[in-house]
Amino acid sequence: MTVAIIPDKLLRNQEILGLNYQAASDRFDESWRAPLSILLGLGRAAGADFVEFFLERSQYISCLAEDDAITSISPRLVTGGGVRVFVEKADCYVSTNDLSFNGLKAAMEKGLAIMGLTLPGPAAHIPEINLELLRDYASIRGKDLWLGACSSMQEMGEVLLSANAAIARKASHVQSRRAAYFRDWQEVLVAASDGTFARDIRLTQSVGCNLLCADGEHRSSIGQRLGDTSNPGFLRTWDYATTAEEVADSAGKMLYADYVESGTYPIIMANHFGGVIFHEACGHLLETTQIERGTTPFLDKKGQKIAHESLTAWDEGRSGDAFGTLDMDDEGMPTQRTLLIENGILKNFLSDRAGALRTGHPRTGSGRRQDYTYAAASRMRNTYIAPGDASVDDLFASVDRGIYCKKMGGGSVGATGQFNFGVDEAYLIENGKITKPLKGATLIGEAKEIMQRISMCSNDISLAPGFCGSISGSIYVTVGQPHIKVDAITVGGR
Repeated sequence: MTVAIIPDKLLRNQEILGLNYQAASDRFDESWRAPLSILLGLGRAAGADFVEFFLERSQYISCLAEDDAITSISPRLVTGGGVRVFVEKADCYVSTNDLSFNGLKAAMEKGLAIMGLTLPGPAAHIPEINLELLRDYASIRGKDLWLGACSSMQEMGEVLLSANAAIARKASHVQSRRAAYFRDWQEVLVAASDGTFARDIRLTQSVGCNLLCADGEHRSSIGQRLGDTSNPGFLRTWDYATTAEEVADSAGKMLYADYVESGTYPIIMANHFGGVIFHEACGHLLETTQIERGTTPFLDKKGQKIAHESLTAWDEGRSGDAFGTLDMDDEGMPTQRTLLIENGILKNFLSDRAGALRTGHPRTGSGRRQDYTYAAASRMRNTYIAPGDASVDDLFASVDRGIYCKKMGGGSVGATGQFNFGVDEAYLIENGKITKPLKGATLIGEAKEIMQRISMCSNDISLAPGFCGSISGSIYVTVGQPHIKVDAITVGGR
C-alpha cells in the first residue's frame, strides 16, 4: 500500500485534488489518517463547527433451522461511511458506499451544502486536523483474530439441527420447532475534527429456539435466546440440551393453562428479560433524543424523585460479554457506567454529541447507530435495575393474591411511556405461593406511575440480550433486573 506524504506547508484547496491517497482497503488503520485529516480540515475551512467521519466494514450471516431442515442461510457484506456536519446546534448526515478520498469528499460537500456552506476557493489554505494517535481497541484486545475463529456454516447447521432434535425429544404436542443463529462482525473507524481517531471491532452473536405446541384448541408458544459480544466460539459452547428442556417444560405448562382474569394485581416480575419493561417504558425516556423532542415526562426532573426509593438503575457498556457491551461508542468515546436512578432519584440522562450540544447534558458514551447509513443518537447499552436487599422468597411472601410474570413477550410503548406487554409464561400467586399457570396476560401501564410502584427488588440480578429500534436504527442491547415486586398494575386478560 502507498500513503501520500503531507507536505510541511499548508495545502491550498486546488492542491488537494492532485493528492493520491490509497488507504488500506482491507482494514482501517493508520493509512487512513492522512486522507481523513485533510477532509476534516477542508470541512472546517468551509465553515463547519464540527465534522465527523464514521467508516464501517461488516460481515453478517444468519442461519435458520425449522423442524429437521435448514431453511435459510443469509449472508450480507457491507462497506460504507458517513459524514456528519454541525453548524452551531444544527447538523446533517450524509452516507456513501464509496470510501475513496473523492467519494468521502463528495459526501462531505453534500453535507456542507445542506448546511448552507461551500468549499473555500482554490487558493484557500487548508489546515489538516491533528488527529490523536490511533486508539485501536481491536488490536489491543486481539479482536482482529475473532472472525476467523467463528463457527463455519456447516457447524451452524449441525448445532441448530441438534437443538431442534433435542426439543423433539423433550416436548409433546409439538407443532413446530425453530432454532436460529446469527453472527454480526463489524469493523469501525471514527475520525472527527476535535482530534478523535479510534478503531474497534465488534462481534455480536445470538442463538435461540422457539417451540409451538398445540392440542386441539389449546396453544402455547415459548422461546429463549442467548447472546454474546466477545467469544468467537460462542455457538460451540451453547448448551442446547438445557435450553430445549427449559423451553419444553414452559410450553407444556402453558399449553393447558387457564386464561387470566382482567384486573389490577400486585405482580412479581422475574429477572433476566423481565427488564424489557424498564428498558422500553423508562430507559428510552432518559435518552436526550426524547429531551430534544420534549416527549419525556422526566424532562426537568433531574435530581428529583421519579421512582420508588427501592429502585436504582444503571446503563453501561462494560458488563463482560453482555449484548450492549462496547469498548467505544459510535462517536469514538470510550464506554462508561452511567447511574440513571439512585434510590428513586433521577441522576443522569443518556447523551450523545448532538444531545450534549442541544440539551446541556454531558456525553455518556451512548452515541450508537445500526450502521453507516445512520447518524449516531443517544441510545442504551446494558440497561438494568440494580439488585436490592430482599430475597425472592421475601417478594413472594409479601403477595396474598397476585401474578408471577416469569417470561415476558412482545409489546409496544408510546412516546411518553405508556406501554402494554404480553406475558408468555405466568402463574397465579396465592398466599405467597405459586398455585397454577396462567396465559393471556398483558401488562398495561405508564412509566411515571409504574416506577413509583416497584417497591421491592431481590438480590438475583440477571441480564438478557435484546434488540432495540429507534431513530438511529436497530442496535444490540442488554436488558435486566432482579426479581421485582410491582404493588399494583393493570393486567388485561379475559
